[in-house]
Amino acid sequence: MSSGAGDDEGDLTRKQRREQARGERKALEQAEAARAKRRARLTQLGIVVAVVVVVIVGIAIASGGGGKTTVTTAGTPQANATTAEVKTLIGGIPQSGNTLGDPNAPVTLKYFGDLECPICKEFTLGVLPTLIPKYVRTGKLKIEYHSLETATREPEVFKTQQVAAYAAGKQNLGWYFIETFYHEQGEEDSGYVNEKYLQGIASQVPGLNLADWTDARSEPTYSNEVAADAQAANQAGFTGTPSFELGKTGGTLEKFEPGTFTEAGPYEAAIEKQLKS
Repeated sequence: MSSGAGDDEGDLTRKQRREQARGERKALEQAEAARAKRRARLTQLGIVVAVVVVVIVGIAIASGGGGKTTVTTAGTPQANATTAEVKTLIGGIPQSGNTLGDPNAPVTLKYFGDLECPICKEFTLGVLPTLIPKYVRTGKLKIEYHSLETATREPEVFKTQQVAAYAAGKQNLGWYFIETFYHEQGEEDSGYVNEKYLQGIASQVPGLNLADWTDARSEPTYSNEVAADAQAANQAGFTGTPSFELGKTGGTLEKFEPGTFTEAGPYEAAIEKQLKS
């Protein structure tokens, strides 16, 4: 076990990686905003709506108690709405561990994400609702979720939340946990992820045995999986999330850079190319 200067160097590397990832996310957000401006003109009604949204968000933040965790649990209106949306998207699709889709699907998309990453949330809400019905549900594509720490500030919090998702995967419900987390993701850097929050997410996963899930979280298998993900991401040269590899199932996957995390078009084109090759 290393100590001293070695630990300082490791901490510095993590800090540098998080700062680099935040810089990349900021650049991506700016690029997305510029493209949005070119695609459409703001009408007077749009301006009014935008102002109203800003006001509502400001009120919500002001009344949020200084970044306190808001926990959504099963049975509440928000939880019911999230559960219904997630079930509509992935219900009935085979799951195994961290994989969504037919294990024999001809094309594989490997997706590296941080559950607290806001750009991953944009991808989840903007792109996956197109890819999953069109390619995953039809048996053409399977998606593997892997973890990469970028947005989460504390390494231990990152490991805890990612292990919680993988532990749900032991019951083949990992994607329900992942999707629910992204749907109810809190404000970045607000420290919203704690045990109560994770229990709230788990309570919304349909059919999840909470006792078995709790036991599984202490198994070294899943913390080892998080460590293996970090090593794989490093070997691929990934520093930000979401990051992707795409290719034929069973073959060598190649780095895939779609250029957008809100529009499905580049993903569809790349998948179609793989299906035809």
